[in-house]
Amino acid sequence: MSSQIVTQNGSSTTLQPDEPFTLEQQQYLEGFFAGIKQRMPFVGHTALGLITADSNTGVTNAAAPVVEMFHGTPVEDLNREELWKYEQNPLDIWDQLLAHANENRTPVAEEIFRFKFHGLFYVAPTQDSFMLRLRVPGAVLTSAQLRGLAEMAEDWGSGRVDITTRANLQIRELQPRDIVRVLNKIQSLGMSSRGAGADNIRNITASPITGIDPEELLDVLPYAEALNQYILNSRDMYDLPRKFNVAFDSGGSIGVVADTNDIGFLAVRVDEGKALPAGVYFRIVLCGITGHRQFASDCGVILHPHEAVAVAAAMIRVFSENGDRTDRKKARLKYLVDRWGVEKFLEETERLLSFPLLRLPESECVARKPINRAGHIGMHPQAQTGLHYIGVSIPVGRLPVAQMCALAEIADRFGSGELRLTVWQNLIVPNVREEHLEAAQQELLAAGLQFSAGRILSGTIACTGNQGCRFSATDTKSHAVALAQHLDEHFKVLQPINLHVTGCPHSCAQHYIGDIGLLGLKTGGEEGYQVNLGGGSDQDQSLARELLPAIRFADLPPLMENLFTAFERHRLSEDETFLSFSHRYSIEDLRQFAQLPGKEI
Repeated sequence: MSSQIVTQNGSSTTLQPDEPFTLEQQQYLEGFFAGIKQRMPFVGHTALGLITADSNTGVTNAAAPVVEMFHGTPVEDLNREELWKYEQNPLDIWDQLLAHANENRTPVAEEIFRFKFHGLFYVAPTQDSFMLRLRVPGAVLTSAQLRGLAEMAEDWGSGRVDITTRANLQIRELQPRDIVRVLNKIQSLGMSSRGAGADNIRNITASPITGIDPEELLDVLPYAEALNQYILNSRDMYDLPRKFNVAFDSGGSIGVVADTNDIGFLAVRVDEGKALPAGVYFRIVLCGITGHRQFASDCGVILHPHEAVAVAAAMIRVFSENGDRTDRKKARLKYLVDRWGVEKFLEETERLLSFPLLRLPESECVARKPINRAGHIGMHPQAQTGLHYIGVSIPVGRLPVAQMCALAEIADRFGSGELRLTVWQNLIVPNVREEHLEAAQQELLAAGLQFSAGRILSGTIACTGNQGCRFSATDTKSHAVALAQHLDEHFKVLQPINLHVTGCPHSCAQHYIGDIGLLGLKTGGEEGYQVNLGGGSDQDQSLARELLPAIRFADLPPLMENLFTAFERHRLSEDETFLSFSHRYSIEDLRQFAQLPGKEI
């Protein structure tokens, strides 16, 4: 429905609610409301308690209508989710959680949203149950925690956990009657799910072998753990305009795709003779949001490591108080920085800090050593003499209870009782003595776990898919495993290849940064994919190019066979990566390589 504003001369202007105001309309409205303000009688109270009619005194006009505000936005302008937060803080709903458990009752819309603040996602209609998302700061957990989660998954859930692309864990198929038991059990394990969903800071990630990596510049696990603890103890950090991602990169042999985060802290070295004393610092990258085809970029700031958590807290608060709370599609940090510019964002951050932000060009820092893209799979020596870590392949992150228990036992018997998750949906068993490597390998194989899986399967990640997410158009996990296994059976690729399969444009599996990125869709009434090639992050940073707008999944394996046959035939050497190969050719050439028999693409 359109509306009309009648001007003083009797003419009218029509406003369409879904269209932006024209410049003429904006100028009229500004003048209209300025006139109202000028005509509003002024009555105020001075500091001495005297009543004044002088509007120039700087005191509030007590005769003016009171506009209720929420984080600087008029309440009447809030979007639906912000209004729900304004009406009731989602952290204050323990009584509702108890009521739902006692009555085994499913939540309504606003409750579904508020429950996410406790890590509980009601995932109907795909599953008439809850999914629980945890917080695993720095992606480190103990064998005791893994056993406890296995008990939860077996007693109340789906019989497995899923490792996510934020090096986190989820448990599915929880019934309403069990949600309070679940939350209490998590707390007893020394874990938390608070703020794991909705408009909150998601799991804080860190380089998965930080502290044991021979190549790293800095052990970043303490920073990830400290920021997580600060969040848990700071109530105002749970009220953002939209979700927020933070990562800490150690500068070592394995990255953490920090450039896909809202804030990334990257450990760097500064040599002698520069503007700052030689040593290890953090550089900050801002506004990664790959679902919108944008990597985080360097903002020119360099920090002493001990300042990082304070700066993160300040930046998050600036975003919280100034992000858009009227339009959820424009509510991520990227849009605030687009509106303000980087410099204003940094200035507002400095206002909250007791120390200045240091500036240093990125070129003044030592270039990072190459990242080992296969370093999260297989056996590798640690920085500690005589110790190794074993990277275990968990195809698309699905980890059944029996394997959870086996991994906990292996970590206790051959390691230090510690396990680490990765953003590639795999996990790592660290601190295995050299003399125990063979026995640990045999135990992993006996549990049905691989540590030297085919190069494609071990680099395959997938979002939940339509078996557990209403947004997904396809069964991503089943398709990802089937395609990766098919290619591994037909081709022996010596270099790592990352296959990213995501079910919808939200891109939870980050299809734009995969060597091969598949985006789920329906084509001809069947499940299919948009096919993209040549994406990468960190040292290989690039957005994948579209090879094919749509193809049925049933037709995808032969297309990929054609493409891999061309890769084997045309690569420069056995050392050339698929990523390099895909970058050397135009998209038209790659389409010719990938043609299906008897079909034109």
